[in-house]
Amino acid sequence: MNIDGVTSVFYGADFITVTKAADANWAHIRPEIFALITETITSGQTIVNVQEKKEGDEGQEAAEEDSLAYNEDDSEVVGMIKELLETRIRPAIQEDGGDIEFRGFEDGNVLLKLRGACRTCDSSTVTLKNGIEGMLMHYIEEVKGVIQVMDQEEEIAVQEFAKFEEKLRQQKGAVPPTTVGKGSLDTVAG
Repeated sequence: MNIDGVTSVFYGADFITVTKAADANWAHIRPEIFALITETITSGQTIVNVQEKKEGDEGQEAAEEDSLAYNEDDSEVVGMIKELLETRIRPAIQEDGGDIEFRGFEDGNVLLKLRGACRTCDSSTVTLKNGIEGMLMHYIEEVKGVIQVMDQEEEIAVQEFAKFEEKLRQQKGAVPPTTVGKGSLDTVAG
């Protein structure tokens, strides 16, 4: 979607999430977004250009594969985790314009990546820790916790935002300095 002010578009089977730049005004870009979406849907155009996978292709294709899909190489525990994520957790996250990717199960920790609107929403930590972690630990005794996986760009953005917030706090004198870049949510680079 090449509209000035739109930074990303994320879609699923029954939703579209459009993220705008901080300086963009919804009142100005919304009509163009709606017109483009409506035109695309009514014309029957494909939303995404899909290319057939060629022998040896990886990278983007691997990321497009559903991480919650059944894999015969998965252990019984991983299969249970994926089933619970697919049937109970993913639908709730998709209702809010996001999605979830399973990135692994290591030492009792489920590695997950939030995508779309859920990734940037203020309550993503609460969603991940209280909602998802609580449910997985309740139903699957082998699960000891949930860790949010971030891509390198997301990790840098979180660190820079934490530095900026710390600078604002120090200027206001409201709160003594804290450890910059350390959040309450465990994160690992993805």
